[in-house]
Amino acid sequence: MAIANVICIKWGTLFGPEYVNRLYSGARRNLSGDVRFFCMTEHREGLHPDIEVLELPIEPYLEEMDAALAVANRQGAMRKVSLFRPGLIPDLEGPLLGFDLDVVITDDLDELLDFAPGKVAMRADWVEARRGRKTGHGSVFRYDPALHGWLYDALAADPKGQVEKARGSEQRYTSTLAQERGEFAYLPPDQVVSFKHGCLRLPPMNYLAEPRLPENARVVCFHGRPKMSEAVEGYHGSIIRHTKPCSWLREHWIDRAREDLGGEWG
Repeated sequence: MAIANVICIKWGTLFGPEYVNRLYSGARRNLSGDVRFFCMTEHREGLHPDIEVLELPIEPYLEEMDAALAVANRQGAMRKVSLFRPGLIPDLEGPLLGFDLDVVITDDLDELLDFAPGKVAMRADWVEARRGRKTGHGSVFRYDPALHGWLYDALAADPKGQVEKARGSEQRYTSTLAQERGEFAYLPPDQVVSFKHGCLRLPPMNYLAEPRLPENARVVCFHGRPKMSEAVEGYHGSIIRHTKPCSWLREHWIDRAREDLGGEWG
């Protein structure tokens, strides 16, 4: 059976190493066969020893890219584009399944890893779709550096122009460029779900019952509020954003990771 390759990126200190370790545990518990798990970061402290660390590069275009991002209303994670660098992992065989750190894996990932071979695959962005835009959401993405290195090359060749075109959004950059090349596919919407849009109950049920876990969900994404740490304990940001403590999030994100890796890493 082929090795399943999984990757994430962590820069700065917004997320601690436990987010990477729990993501690693969720991936290896929900993929068939052996898993190679990569984390691109400048902070390897606290990461599980089986995680393969890729040094976060100082890209030659970084200064120009950051200057373009400094314009008002351009807030994105463009450093993620380093994950698309051709030859990123010299001995890599097969595609990579990539994740942001603020997601929880709740079920089998094999179908997502194998989805639409040869394509860049992302879930349709929830908010953008309501506005009639085709943007993919960057929380879960499937790609192959051997096939999709042009995602890195295009930004490296014109960082200012590409940042302006994407209005600072890495997910808009990635999905739009892949769509223009005819090399894009949407991940199944019932398998990659939003906590805000797919799990939170409407008033008054959000005061009476914990958030739901959709039946076919494989990954739950936490964008905006509540954050994962808030949803575990229960959150009250508004009448609509109120949520009772989420037991299934604690189970899949914390408890099972600690059982799998040991308390030191979970």
